[in-house]
Amino acid sequence: MRDVVITGIGLVSSAGEGLEAHLTALAGGGAPNTDTTTFEPFPVHRITALEWDRQIPKKSDQRQMEAWQKLGCYAAGLALDAAGAKEDATLKSRMQLIVSAGGGERDYAVDGQILTGLRQAENPGVFLNERLMGDLRPTLFLAQLSNLLAGNISIVHGVTGASRTFMGEESSGVDAIRIARERIASGQDDIFLVGGAYNAERADVLLIYEMGGFLWKKPYRPVWERPADGGGMILGSGACFMVLESREHAASRGVKPLAAVAGIASDRSRRKAGSIEGALHALSKQLGATPDVVLSGATGIKGLTDEEQAALKDIAPGAAVHATGDLVGHTMEAQAPTGVALAAGLIAQGNAGEALVTSVGHWRGEGAIRLTKA
Repeated sequence: MRDVVITGIGLVSSAGEGLEAHLTALAGGGAPNTDTTTFEPFPVHRITALEWDRQIPKKSDQRQMEAWQKLGCYAAGLALDAAGAKEDATLKSRMQLIVSAGGGERDYAVDGQILTGLRQAENPGVFLNERLMGDLRPTLFLAQLSNLLAGNISIVHGVTGASRTFMGEESSGVDAIRIARERIASGQDDIFLVGGAYNAERADVLLIYEMGGFLWKKPYRPVWERPADGGGMILGSGACFMVLESREHAASRGVKPLAAVAGIASDRSRRKAGSIEGALHALSKQLGATPDVVLSGATGIKGLTDEEQAALKDIAPGAAVHATGDLVGHTMEAQAPTGVALAAGLIAQGNAGEALVTSVGHWRGEGAIRLTKA
């Protein structure tokens, strides 16, 4: 099995643009960039201002993308730049792509018009059918498809190898990295662009998660402190993409790796009392993890977060533990990639020898990723 290394990272969130900005914010430990008024009472980590033209030059491409697609496409461009692959068309023609993505975004204007008209329609069924046929144009419908992000990355950045798109919220981010690593380690492929994106600044997703009782509705508090006051997650907009390749392939290109992805393990427990703690212990043992730093994707939800905190005290006693939710909010499909990116950055800086990244989904799915020095 070949070593798998990270050679490029593209990261955008409420904490800024690029890996260095995020590591600086992580080290600073100050109050995160949280919007408490736009979607009151739900705080949201809003994306930092980005110059879209830097990574998506054509205005026509920008116009046809939803916000989460633009975020992902932008972060993918940053990762390619960092890996020294942006201008290598031959390399990108065989570079494979794995994206973790949600189901697209609603068109609020159309939704509102249809709901308003339904109340006055003589035959609501006929009215609804006509409006759906007339208002949901093929181009609008296609914009909702999850694999449009992969398509846009291929078009804008010229990454034209095979592509895959995974859905499944937090677990999709873990599996995207896992599949890329295993294919590289086994010798099936040499290089991948992998990551995810999420737009939290949407009333529809806030409604969905609030109906499940998952959201935090009080003034900001750190992830680990929320369970004592009822618990809940604060969503965040962001995207993270990474270039993964074999150590030999990176050396042949003359690129210095940031860190090695030593192993990835995932599970899907039934979420009974104690199941999260047990799953994390099992995953850590499977990976042989002895980390000196932990990047946790904990949500802040009561019960789940308490169990993870208890497990980490046993798994990584004395390790520095950071909750990515405190830095960027909970970015769903991008949460695991973001944790891996930050861990790789800390290792590259010399601030960690081995790191463990955890991803406990708000509903189902648990994952752990072990990183070591390259």
